[in-house]
Amino acid sequence: MRIEHIALNVADPLEMARWYVANLGFVVKRRVMQPPWAHFLADETGQVMIEIYGRQDLAPPDYAAMHPGTLHLAFMSDDIAADAERLTRAGCTREGEIQPLPGGDEMAFLRDPWGLCLQLIKRAEPML
Repeated sequence: MRIEHIALNVADPLEMARWYVANLGFVVKRRVMQPPWAHFLADETGQVMIEIYGRQDLAPPDYAAMHPGTLHLAFMSDDIAADAERLTRAGCTREGEIQPLPGGDEMAFLRDPWGLCLQLIKRAEPML
């Protein structure tokens, strides 16, 4: 077995999906243009997918209140500083500075415009 996707219940799935396509390079694989507005988005490899939807019968989590260690979406980055700057211009907010990690990795946390934590990670030794 392998993971197909992870699903995120959000308040504004249409705008969030558009933003993820425009700013994070996702591609829409399937979408439902009526409630719950489900959008299945694949990353540039086509091997990782997220679902963004808005269930009206369930309140979405308060992603902005969650500590980055509780939930974050991690993105590999060759240039964390440049990607963080680009995403900040697109509406993200920074959660601290770029941090060196043991083993030579580097990371930074940002919040997308809806409060979901995004991690930018540069691995000294790629894991995938």
